[in-house]
Amino acid sequence: MESTLVSVIIPTFNSEKFISQAILSVQNQSYVNWEIILVDDCSTDATLSIVSELALNDTRIKYSKLSKNSGTGVARNRGVSNAHGRYISFLDADDLWKTEKLQKQIDFLTINNVPFTFSFYDCMDEEGKPLNKRVEAPLNLSYRQLFFCNYIGNLTAIYDVNYFGKIPISPIRKRQDWMLWLTVLKKLKVAHPVTESLAYYRVRDNSISTSKFDLIKYNYAVYRKFHGFIFPFAIACMKLFLFTQLFIKPWYIKKIKPSI
Repeated sequence: MESTLVSVIIPTFNSEKFISQAILSVQNQSYVNWEIILVDDCSTDATLSIVSELALNDTRIKYSKLSKNSGTGVARNRGVSNAHGRYISFLDADDLWKTEKLQKQIDFLTINNVPFTFSFYDCMDEEGKPLNKRVEAPLNLSYRQLFFCNYIGNLTAIYDVNYFGKIPISPIRKRQDWMLWLTVLKKLKVAHPVTESLAYYRVRDNSISTSKFDLIKYNYAVYRKFHGFIFPFAIACMKLFLFTQLFIKPWYIKKIKPSI
């Protein structure tokens, strides 16, 4: 039986150091019926030339360039619009997938007859060295749980276009992935992960994850702008968000032995 096409959305900006590794991790998938939709956000380094060369040898790699630097949300949205696959998945230009990632997730979706899943993932530093840390998630993730903490690693999620359609992504520059999964969970009510690590997340020195102030600022914006809450209610939600971040989510972060 012919396998189903999976569209892999990769937004990129000045990613010459990592982009070939990210693409290679898709090319090395045991599941081979995929397309990469790469959208360049006006890189000024060698990113586009690297991608162009890789695309010459693999017609499954398709790329385009935004007319002006617009942020990850706009780039992802362009990628989704150009996707042809029944399934849409996401990978950032500095992250990596494990070889069985797509196959195990497609099997999970098919066997359980569900339109969405995600997985656990491991963390590595900027140079690709393991941080001996695995990020897990609740096994029955509810909308309420996701409302106060983004347990879904964007590099691990995959959804069925036949069920959801192509879900629009917010053009804001940060946390649009969380808003996307909130949209998914609002419809599904509960989501289940593949209960193993299927990807590597690269912790960058300049990433939002390393800035506590940015974390608070952008998450507050989700409550104010995405949900449209008035100031007092948004502040109340932020207090619960911070409580979850400090006292609940750490239970889902596990120490592991180096694996890469």
